[in-house]
Amino acid sequence: MQEAKLYSRYSFLLDRTARRVKQYAKQRFRELGWAITVDQWAILKQLADHGPQNQRELGDKTFKDNPTITRILDLLNDKDYVERKPHPDDRRSFLISLTKNGEQLVNECLPEVQKIRMKAWENLSQKDFKEFKRILDSIYDNLSI
Repeated sequence: MQEAKLYSRYSFLLDRTARRVKQYAKQRFRELGWAITVDQWAILKQLADHGPQNQRELGDKTFKDNPTITRILDLLNDKDYVERKPHPDDRRSFLISLTKNGEQLVNECLPEVQKIRMKAWENLSQKDFKEFKRILDSIYDNLSI
């Protein structure tokens, strides 16, 4: 029973930390005057890193359900950061890609996003980081379906 309480406490700490990271990024985005959210950034970055994808792939890779990814893509499309084109191999889906404006936004935001991420790692050694990564990878693998 004591062990279950300990694991529960660690799960709480993990959730709390993930929320703090997102809150910090959200605050910095606002301070920087960016007209995108953290979730919108995740989609833009995914497209910048991996090229055009269909909506399902984007949702899977960014851990967003279909209604959420649809809403985010609609907003990004309205801002002219992404575009939907018919999928050449599947008439029922679209390929989502960055527009020139989307590419420019990613390039402008990336240095600041990297600074935001590095803030979380302040005061941690390389050894700390490697151990933390190993632990997170183990938790993720334990829960893989």
